Amino acid sequence: MKFFYRILYLSLLLCAFAYSQGDDDRRFPKILDDDNSKYTNIGNIGITITNFGTYGHGFSLWPEQPSCQYPIGSGIEHLFDGGLYVGGFIRGVGGPFVTTGAVDAASVSARGGGFEFTNSAGSNVKERSSLFDSRFFSPAAISHQDFLMDYTDTNTVFLNGEPIIDHDPLGISVHQETYAWNFPFANFFVIFNYWIKNVSNRNIDSVFVGMWTDAVVRNTNITGRPSGSAFFNKGGDGYNDSIKLAYEFDAAGDLGFSDSYIGVLHCGSEPNLPDKYPVGLIDSIPSVNFVTWQFRNTDDPDFFAPQNDFDRYGKLRGYFSGTSRWKDGITPEQIKVPSNRSILITNGHFSTIAPGDSINVVFAIVCAKKFGPDPANLDTEEQKTNLYVNADWALRAYYGEDKNRNGILDPGEDLDSNGKITRYILPAPPVVPVVKVIPKDREVEIYWDKRAENSIDPISGKRDFEGYKVYRTQAGFDLTEGGQDIFNSLVTLAQFDSAGNGVSFDTGFEFVKLEEPVTFPGDTIQYYYKYSLSNLLNGWQYLFAVSAFDEGDPENNLDILESSPLANFQRILPGTPATENPDVQIGVYPNPYYGNAIWDGSSERLRKIYFFNLPSDCQITIYTLSGDIVKRIDHTSTSNSSEVRWFETYAPEGKQKFAGGEHAWDLLTDNEQAIATGMYLFTVKNNNSGDIKTGKFLVIK
Repeated sequence: MKFFYRILYLSLLLCAFAYSQGDDDRRFPKILDDDNSKYTNIGNIGITITNFGTYGHGFSLWPEQPSCQYPIGSGIEHLFDGGLYVGGFIRGVGGPFVTTGAVDAASVSARGGGFEFTNSAGSNVKERSSLFDSRFFSPAAISHQDFLMDYTDTNTVFLNGEPIIDHDPLGISVHQETYAWNFPFANFFVIFNYWIKNVSNRNIDSVFVGMWTDAVVRNTNITGRPSGSAFFNKGGDGYNDSIKLAYEFDAAGDLGFSDSYIGVLHCGSEPNLPDKYPVGLIDSIPSVNFVTWQFRNTDDPDFFAPQNDFDRYGKLRGYFSGTSRWKDGITPEQIKVPSNRSILITNGHFSTIAPGDSINVVFAIVCAKKFGPDPANLDTEEQKTNLYVNADWALRAYYGEDKNRNGILDPGEDLDSNGKITRYILPAPPVVPVVKVIPKDREVEIYWDKRAENSIDPISGKRDFEGYKVYRTQAGFDLTEGGQDIFNSLVTLAQFDSAGNGVSFDTGFEFVKLEEPVTFPGDTIQYYYKYSLSNLLNGWQYLFAVSAFDEGDPENNLDILESSPLANFQRILPGTPATENPDVQIGVYPNPYYGNAIWDGSSERLRKIYFFNLPSDCQITIYTLSGDIVKRIDHTSTSNSSEVRWFETYAPEGKQKFAGGEHAWDLLTDNEQAIATGMYLFTVKNNNSGDIKTGKFLVIK
């Protein structure tokens, strides 16, 4: 039933026109001006970001858009949804009052979903990028992919006049920015930067700010569409107080296929709060707290789901109930047991926010693969090795110039000489090369430019380019059980680096450097390097990428840094080029086609065969032996067979490149029916010359 309630609250509050999933199928019209169409896709983690205080999408946009997928392309989701929590007392009025971006679905009937932040008419999520070749490039960008949004809690009705149930505004506006990078050492986290401003005429006292996260770590390629309580009740949770990191992992679901963590990390705040507040003579409470609660629980003194602002403020303070705190009330082992929980990490209290003043609180969502050989259902310290390393990189980004993280700009730390700590600075590898891959008959040609060679590291200030790496995937990597992990599927094909400096292999660039740079029609980039690869399989998808790496920086204790191969990878299907030669025979492969071949997987709609040696502009017609038309296909040299379900599944970006003389068919008729076993005839009419060629193929199921 949990999935029923979750779909209900998302339907009510995220969709223009939606339906409940109840037996009577009543319709709930809702008109909103919200934007949940943006998600991070620059690195290896895909998180949906909205302009109404939430993150993730409750699988309402699945599978077209990730909720929190890591690695990108793997199908492993880590998040149902989450939202910003802000609580405090309004001076002269009382409280506590808590504004929530989203709440546990158990509160749908009482809270209307808990969506209490709203935005202005015409509002949307804005994007900018520090990458020069991005269409969102902006000199003001912080990261490779910034998202910016504004919202407020001051409204008590939505734009269509519908009341926000039980909402008592604090009187705040929120400016939120998120930052993501494509560096291999920083492509597994997203920074969430919140500026919370008092826009009322009264002080807001004892303020707490938190990120509430309904995490769920499951491999959707194994389980299919997320649904039912069995999908959501497999999570184990934990908290590391020393680095202020809450996390969840799959403790009993898709073990072996979802071996990763999602962590929610507190990075810092302005004003900066002490680590602990004294309470009485001998006790203290931390300024960063973690709590967790059980889905729909209303009676457990520690794990109850809060139903009102008083209860939510208690959770923000880090109290489960009364005076029972996380560190005293339960043991960490209790929450590692598989269950359906949500996690909340909070920062406070900020003593007061005066009218017109703001506070800044920064969190990060961090993902990581489990480390070591321990069973996947456990949560050992060794298994969290990568999680801690990745969290430290997020903190390294946040602290920026403040290398020793003491909050003071010490001598030698002011890299930009502006007299204050500049945050969100990471050591940078060379610029990502521009890559062009030309598919041919059983081979490819890989070209790239040389702009990386002029890169200057922002930490050392040196031009430290060293070399290039060429990557590829093996044929059929996308058919492996559990889905695609693009980053870990790429293997090094070749490496070329500067000769004579004692760094790396000293190979030089003579093997790949062109005598003169080349350009291609419709492309102004000059390509200086070329690498050819033969003996490939036509019709099989390969991914190719080129990275650039530097020589390292021993003075700053930095190893060799490499640009991300995810930034320029290209999906390529080698095949025959388009030909107008009337003597070339048009054919089909595989022929005969066997329905149980690993070539296409097990689903009827993932089948495909290829027509090859096609003209650049033609029509393919398939017939039964009795002459009935089965399918008509229009082909051009630029068409990409994207209408075939296989490519929708294994090439979701729709950016695969063909050689121009091949076209795939999914063995479905014009009426979307699967064809039967038998012999089939085909004709190919050249639309330029009018010539018609014929052929036949056999299907065996």
